[in-house]
Amino acid sequence: MPRVKGGTVTRKRRKRVLKLAKGYYGSKHTLYKVANQQVMKSFMYAYRDRRQKKRDFRRLWITRINAAARINGLSYSRLMHGLKLAEIEVNRKMLAELAVNDAPAFAELANLAKEKYNK
Repeated sequence: MPRVKGGTVTRKRRKRVLKLAKGYYGSKHTLYKVANQQVMKSFMYAYRDRRQKKRDFRRLWITRINAAARINGLSYSRLMHGLKLAEIEVNRKMLAELAVNDAPAFAELANLAKEKYNK
């Protein structure tokens, strides 16, 4: 059986992994074996966190809406229920944006929700 030299293909693969590991601490950016393990783990984190990011932002929006709703004398759940009864379809991202940057507009929505909720 002929001898196979590990030339260009192996070198190319290792260089690609080490390039991905640039900036890692210690031997994780210099030694191929350790770098490869860390790069694979990093891909797993990236895949997981692309999904987790959506959850995190939703939590942030709900927290901001709740804080602004309480300033206007409502809880988060009563505000959302009141908006639904008033047939106002505004998503949480936009509500949070209003809560932070346009308090009068949010207060107007909160008053509409309060009226519909109390009927």
